Amino acid sequence: MKSKGRKSVFDDFFENLTGELSAPATREVEAIGVRIRALREEKGVSLDDLSKFTGFEVAFLAGIEEGDVQPQLGAMIKLSKALDSAFGRLVSGTGEKSYSITRKRERRAAALSTTKTGKKHLYSYKSLAPGVKGRHMEAFVVQLLTATEKDVSLHDGEEFVFVLDGTVLLEIGGERFELEPGDSAYYLATTPHIISANKDKATILAVIYQG
Repeated sequence: MKSKGRKSVFDDFFENLTGELSAPATREVEAIGVRIRALREEKGVSLDDLSKFTGFEVAFLAGIEEGDVQPQLGAMIKLSKALDSAFGRLVSGTGEKSYSITRKRERRAAALSTTKTGKKHLYSYKSLAPGVKGRHMEAFVVQLLTATEKDVSLHDGEEFVFVLDGTVLLEIGGERFELEPGDSAYYLATTPHIISANKDKATILAVIYQG
């Protein structure tokens, strides 16, 4: 039991995780769109074809490639499936190692996710293990904002979230849950879901299994 007024190693651990996520540099944000376009062209897939494969509008896909819209993680899973590519390749590039050690100072800001119109930020996230080749899981520290538009996420795979800071609102399976620090949720991502900060902002650890 820790003494009153003294911090434990766990306090330091969570403070390190929940520190403010700075906005990624423009080139990092644009890189996702560049990678998607390069992969699409490499596969010989047109925007019209990709629209049919994913159900996303052509204008939305073009906005992603131009860097005007930053896709949610669920959208990128759909895109990776449609382009027959590893999810991690789109998020943080191709890894070359069989393991990954990520120091706090080395965390890579992957992107700011926006609504489909590109007008509102939904969350920002940092990849925790970008260097592993052929990986099927992606781990992120995610800073959620309050959702002003209901962008439902639905994709293959499984998700696990652990609340680090703030209060998180999870809407799934027709139910609504408020998750506080220390709470967690595990769900099949084929179940329509919306996750956001309940008020202002919140920080979560998110692990996504592509399947």
